[in-house]
Formats: sequence, C-alpha cells, structure tokens
Amino acid sequence: MRRLNRKKTLNLMKELDAFPKIPESYVETSASGGTVSLIAFTTIAFLTIMEFMVYRDTWMKYEYEVDKDFTSKLRINIDITVAMRCQYVGADVLDLAETMVSSADGLIYEPVVFDLSPQQKEWQRMLQLIQSRLQEEHSLQDVIFKSAFKSASTALPPRRTREDNSLQSPDACRIHGHLYVNKVAGNFHITVGKAIPHPRGHAHLAALVSHESYNFSHRIDHLSFGELIPGIINPLDGTEKIASDHNQMFQYFITVVPTKLHTYKISAETHQFSVTERERVINHAAGSHGVSGIFMKYDISSLMVTVTEEHMPFWQFLVRLCGIIGGIFSTTGILHGFGRFVAEIIFCRFRLNSYRSTSVSLPDGHSSNHLPLITDNSTH
Repeated sequence: MRRLNRKKTLNLMKELDAFPKIPESYVETSASGGTVSLIAFTTIAFLTIMEFMVYRDTWMKYEYEVDKDFTSKLRINIDITVAMRCQYVGADVLDLAETMVSSADGLIYEPVVFDLSPQQKEWQRMLQLIQSRLQEEHSLQDVIFKSAFKSASTALPPRRTREDNSLQSPDACRIHGHLYVNKVAGNFHITVGKAIPHPRGHAHLAALVSHESYNFSHRIDHLSFGELIPGIINPLDGTEKIASDHNQMFQYFITVVPTKLHTYKISAETHQFSVTERERVINHAAGSHGVSGIFMKYDISSLMVTVTEEHMPFWQFLVRLCGIIGGIFSTTGILHGFGRFVAEIIFCRFRLNSYRSTSVSLPDGHSSNHLPLITDNSTH
C-alpha cells in the first residue's frame, strides 16, 4: 500500500515537471547552433562582468526638504591672503540683524609673502584645473563626496624655507581661522583699517592709511561654510584676483545651501554654496561709489539638501543577473530558430527551381518538367 502511494506521488510529481527531459537520441546538434551558443555564452560573460562592476559601484541620492533649523550658528571657515600688511586691513562680519562679529573671535592675522613658492604654485594650478573641470562635469562632485576624508586637504601647503626668499620681508597678510555667525544673510568683508563698533553699525579706521598703499589683490586658499571636511573642494578654493587699481572693490555674492552628507565613510552636516563674482574700480567722479576692499555677501537658502550614498542590494543584483542570462538564452534561441526557418525556405525554393529547370521530352513532341522514374531496365 505504501509503495502504491509512493508511485502515485512520483507520477504526480512527474506530471508537474516544468522541465521535461528530452532523450539525447532526439537531440540534433548543428554547427550553426554551436556558433550561436558560443556567441550567447560570450555575451553572458561580458554582461555579467559589467553588471558586477555596477553592483560594486555606488551613487549619490539627492533629497530636498525645507530647512527648519534657524536657531543654530553658522560656521565660516576662512583662509584668505591679501597683498597688504596686517596692520592696514581688518575683517569682520555684519549680518541683517545688525549683529557685528569681530575677527578677533576666531581669525588669525599672519604676515606672509604674497608670492607663492614653486610647490605652492603647482598646488594652486592643480586646484584651478579641478575647479574648471567641476564647472564642465557636474557629476565629478559625486566623486568628491565619495572621497571625503580620503583625499588630502585642499589647504595650500606651507611655504618651505628657501635661500632666495629667506631675506624677503612679509608684504601680505594671511587671514585664516573660523567665525560663528547667525544663520541669516550677512556680509563678510576685508577692507582698510581695523573695525570698531558704532551705534549705527560699525566703521573702519582707514584715515591713517595712505591710498597709495591700497592693494586688494588677494588669493582665496579656502572658503567654506559649516563643518570642515577634508577632501571637499569648494567653488572659491584656489581663486586669485590681482587688483588693477588702488581703489578697487571685489564682490562675491554667495548662496549657501545647508547640506547633510551621508556616505559609507562619513556622516556630516555641511553647506554647499554657489557664487557669482564682480569687480570694479571705485571712482566717485564717474559715479562708481563704494569702499575699496573684498566683500562676500552671503544668503542662506531655505531648502536643505540630503546627499546619501546608496548601493545596489544583493538580491537586486541576483534578479538582474538572472534576467540577463534568461533573456539572452531566450533571445538567441528565437533568433536561431527564425534564422533556420528562413534558411530552409530559401533552400527549398532553390531546389524547386532546379527541379523545374529539368524537362523530359515525350514522344508526341510535348515536354514534362517531372523527373523521370528510374527503373531497373533503364540502368542497363
């Protein structure tokens, strides 16, 4: 009884077999089938390798939402070299709330030589080349995000002591450090004279500085907002401007976008920004009013960007791989069958034409296109 139930179960399972086996004696192989199979296997191997490379790679996902944090402070990281002595210039921030942030809170004034060493010039040239490529290929920004904390810092390398400049006195001032400001629009500027508080704002002591000593040629080695992340290249890094006149104003209009960066290496809250530049000579007689100096007017965007590094799940890789293998086998099988069908039709028509071209003469003068029968008597 048990054996009978087992046989019924086996027969039922055989009927449910979706992969019936064909005896090898019924299988016919051909050279065309082998060629198509070789092409199919080669294509599968190539696409499998490409799919594995896609699986190993990651991509950046961008999400946008309203920034609801308006109470926190905004950090500004600064490293700017101005071609004037430190006692002649002053830097500070004034925001829309008329809150003045003195540069003494976190900025350092360091006397330096404005001209760069060969190593520093090479570093700046490479940084400017990267900036030009970033403007053309925006997708390179994703590569920079992935390499954060992996690449070297974008800060200018320190000057090495050389014999040809060891006796050269400092002719410029390097202003570097960081400031914490309110998260509202403001104006960071570097101009002549130290800043002093004023009931209606602030002022700079510029009366004791001669106009002939004005020179706001400058180099921005680094400018960023938010947490300082090594490896991130900002839009103004490596910028160098040479003043053509003593009374010249350089303006940078900056839009700051809060950004949350989540990769497999880091998780940080930083800020991206876009910038437009303008420079003009101050000439009150010609109607060009203003104050000589470097002015960076920034505004905070109300949108926040979340950048997340994502990776293809393993199950999705398997599904795509099965789709590639099954799709190629099915497609090549259909193409091979269609090709054999067309070839058979062409060969059959060729044979029929060859048969019709052969005619047999009849005794009454007529001709027959049918092939003559071959008998035993005709062989003698």
